[in-house]
Amino acid sequence: MSVITEQDIVDSIASACQYISFYHPEDFVKSMVEAYEKEQSESAKNAIGQILINSKMCAMGHRPLCQDTGSVNIFVKLGLKAKLDISKQLEDVLNAGVAKGYTDPDNTLRFSVVSDPAGERKNTKDNTPAVIHFSVDSESDKLDITVAAKGGGSENKSKFAVLNPSDSIYDWVMANVREMGAGWCPPGILGIGIGGNPEKSMLLAKEALMGHVDIHELKERGPQNALEELRLRLYEDINKIGIGAQGLGGLTTVVDVKILDYPCHAASLPVAMIPNCAATRHIHFELDGNGPAKFEKPSLDIWPDIELPMDTIKRVNIEDLTKENLSQFKSGDTLLLSGKILTARDAAHKKIVEYKNAGKPLPNGVDLKDRFIYYVGPVDPVRDEKVGPAGPTTSTRMDKFTKDMMEIGIMGMIGKAERKQPTIDLIKEYKSMYLIATGGAAYLISQSIKDAKVLAFEEMGMEAIYEFEVKDMPVTVAVDTEGVSIHTTGPAKWRTI
Repeated sequence: MSVITEQDIVDSIASACQYISFYHPEDFVKSMVEAYEKEQSESAKNAIGQILINSKMCAMGHRPLCQDTGSVNIFVKLGLKAKLDISKQLEDVLNAGVAKGYTDPDNTLRFSVVSDPAGERKNTKDNTPAVIHFSVDSESDKLDITVAAKGGGSENKSKFAVLNPSDSIYDWVMANVREMGAGWCPPGILGIGIGGNPEKSMLLAKEALMGHVDIHELKERGPQNALEELRLRLYEDINKIGIGAQGLGGLTTVVDVKILDYPCHAASLPVAMIPNCAATRHIHFELDGNGPAKFEKPSLDIWPDIELPMDTIKRVNIEDLTKENLSQFKSGDTLLLSGKILTARDAAHKKIVEYKNAGKPLPNGVDLKDRFIYYVGPVDPVRDEKVGPAGPTTSTRMDKFTKDMMEIGIMGMIGKAERKQPTIDLIKEYKSMYLIATGGAAYLISQSIKDAKVLAFEEMGMEAIYEFEVKDMPVTVAVDTEGVSIHTTGPAKWRTI
């Protein structure tokens, strides 16, 4: 019997983490190409185009698809006949592989995992531990492994409920999809778990996301049971809601809906749903004792050559902007920004407000007045990069800080997804502006960043305040100075249900 060595496991997990950071699954790319080709909403088509351009660039440049390189999920099916040569617990071996993959100097990945989640929330500095799920196969002599990376934006939109047995799963899912908004970076895949108990249904929903995108095969042959009927109905009707790519309004919100179920108590109906974003990342492999896993490079032919429509895009020099002339830009306008912007995420905003309330100036003379603030936590640069992949993070997390930031005098904000109505009201009151960059286009966006330097809070890593010098950074006006939001008007235009 062949022996599966500890080093083979470590190397395979590390290679898998690297591989999925820059290669979309081939089936997902093909589904996004189809969505791009049929999209009729100009804004949504532009967003999908950016995601596909970014995807091809990452495949060629071996850099992350998204700056949020995710927390790692590992599904392990251990063959009871497998012979393992390991010196420590299998869980520790798997985590050693994650650490090796995320600290690879040729393609540094962002460390997003924090320990002591209810207390200090200290970054573990290697993105471990992974969330690992074990099962066994009594007949197998192999290790069957699936590795996935899930970003915070999509994970944060996970939902769970225990319904009454007579309640409608369809109604529950549709209601929650409407409330999810765009913070999970659609288009993507929706995983649904039904039955078992609370923890089992959540696990089923996550496992469902690892399946092949095959909704069109189901449509062609027709549903053969109740689950397939539900799956097809949800796929068609979710796309009729009109949320569209990045919440801009359009024909494709999900490229597939995947469902797994499990028997449950007669008095219960546990249901869970978890979305997978436009940076869908997972891979499956087996180890049989014949060395580490080998992953094939996809053909670049699966990606189309896409050029963004420049005739509808306005070039804007940030240095020329004032509060008085922001009104020239309207919700839905696509801009190419050039000039200097500042960055700040949750932790930096919290610090800024603390300094403001204490009447203290920010460190190093940092001045936020009349500046645009980009919500981003970039990946560390490699080689000659000024900054690594630097896509936007979900803006609603900064909503509670917006009034303070407006009082400080910022000119505008750049992030992703919708803002809550009180924030929209503040934008209108202060004659500010909210722009969105495309979630899932982090490497593409980073190419527009010509210089980057840390100005304050360096000890917070990716949460520090940076100054970026950008040239032709692609953004869309999401909320204009009159408070008109593309995330309201866009979906309303394309909604058919």
